[in-house]
Amino acid sequence: MSASSQRRAAESASVVVVDYGLGNLRSVSRGLERAGADVEISDDPDAFDAADGVVLPGVGAFREGVENAGPYRDALVDAAERGTPVFGICLGMQMLLTSSEESERTGEGDVRGLDLIPGTNCRFSGGKKVPHMGWNRLSVERDHPIVDGVDDGYAYFVHSYYAVPEDDDAVVATTDYEGTFPAVVANETGNVFGTQFHPEKSGETGLQILRNFTDVCRER
Repeated sequence: MSASSQRRAAESASVVVVDYGLGNLRSVSRGLERAGADVEISDDPDAFDAADGVVLPGVGAFREGVENAGPYRDALVDAAERGTPVFGICLGMQMLLTSSEESERTGEGDVRGLDLIPGTNCRFSGGKKVPHMGWNRLSVERDHPIVDGVDDGYAYFVHSYYAVPEDDDAVVATTDYEGTFPAVVANETGNVFGTQFHPEKSGETGLQILRNFTDVCRER
């Protein structure tokens, strides 16, 4: 057994998957458990306090996600500010940003995300088929623990909007869909990050991402 495998076997990381009514919670939880995490699915914001890491999954519309997550907004922001790793997946990643064109397009006005990574989410344009659905190769743009060992790996995407952070340095990895867009983003301090793809559906590449997240949580 390698040294890293021995460490994983000897230690566990407590991870809370936020149950706010959206997202494939069981699939995400199983993936995290395979990665070595001790997982709790919870709709109790107080559970974030004791956790080594928090996962915000999500499938659906931006406004619905933000509204459903409203009771958890303060707890998520507090967790991020005290250095707890916060990991957004798909819609959960988009909710880490400030806003989304989706709300404007549907006539719902300005809907504010968590604003943990300043930026907006833009709809694919230029005749691209939406939603963007399928496997795409990842290209790591800068160092971050969440992408250790995953450069050139393939991940599974299902989405119509993509993140455009205000700070270019927030882009950790990209992929291509008739043009390059961010696949992994992170905040300046590095403890808040998200994947536009679904790691729990992305085979060995996704499992490596989840292992990396679990390692980040262990090292808090």
